[in-house]
Amino acid sequence: MQITVDMNLCESHGQCVFAAPEVFSFDDEDYLVYDAAPSDALLDKAEKAAAVCPARAITVTPAPSTTDDTTAAR
Repeated sequence: MQITVDMNLCESHGQCVFAAPEVFSFDDEDYLVYDAAPSDALLDKAEKAAAVCPARAITVTPAPSTTDDTTAAR
């Protein structure tokens, strides 16, 4: 998965940090830091973080499907 935070929109409310502390945190100067490519196992938490962001600054893009398409028509 890929996570993008529009830092021009982010207002540092911290709701993402509460929803997905494995992905989002604040540094010593209270700036948001985040893992832009966390484990897919954290998808639900990342999507919850995006949903609770009051500034709508977070975009979560799930990883593309890895379905094997070897049975395509010829």
